[in-house]
Amino acid sequence: MIDAMNAVEAMTDPLERAKAIGEVMADQAERGKRWREMRREVVLEMRAQQPAVSYRKIAAALGVGLATVQDIERGYTGSGRNRPRVQTEE
Repeated sequence: MIDAMNAVEAMTDPLERAKAIGEVMADQAERGKRWREMRREVVLEMRAQQPAVSYRKIAAALGVGLATVQDIERGYTGSGRNRPRVQTEE
């Protein structure tokens, strides 16, 4: 996959390179939705095991942070800035 992206960047014709970049970016938006759901299914399956795999172990296996695993499980997308805030009692 990285080789394919490098090949696009190495294209010598600027017009063809720009066209290829546009095609990749358009595909990336749709493919990203499918890939996020596939990753979420893995997290949900691991959490459903008995005993449930810990968030820390899932995070290590996926190479992401603990909060990211929790966001994936909940179906959140985007940055942590969009994460709903926990209400605390005063």
